Amino acid sequence: MRFLLDANMPRSAAAAVQRLGHEVVDVRDIGLGGADDAQIAAYAKEHKLVLVTRDFDFSDVRNYPPAEYAGIIVLELPDDAIAATVVKGLESFLSQAELLAQVPGRLAIVES
Repeated sequence: MRFLLDANMPRSAAAAVQRLGHEVVDVRDIGLGGADDAQIAAYAKEHKLVLVTRDFDFSDVRNYPPAEYAGIIVLELPDDAIAATVVKGLESFLSQAELLAQVPGRLAIVES
């Protein structure tokens, strides 16, 4: 799968996604580090990338209908979660093939 990491994800998440055999783009590497949600969503949609974020604004299906996207993954973690905790939660989800197969066109809220 191909993923787009939002700016609120730790940089180390990209390496974790790649280790699991997926392609990943970080918004900070393509000039969207300070972009608003609509710009990030439009990029994800246009390039058919699964958006990975900690921003619950993306869980509003009225503004971001999951069927219009390659998928949206929102990690629900405490605001003060350290990078290792965020990466561990993402790796845990991405390692579950049966769940990952259901992501296209859907919203997944991952709790850890």
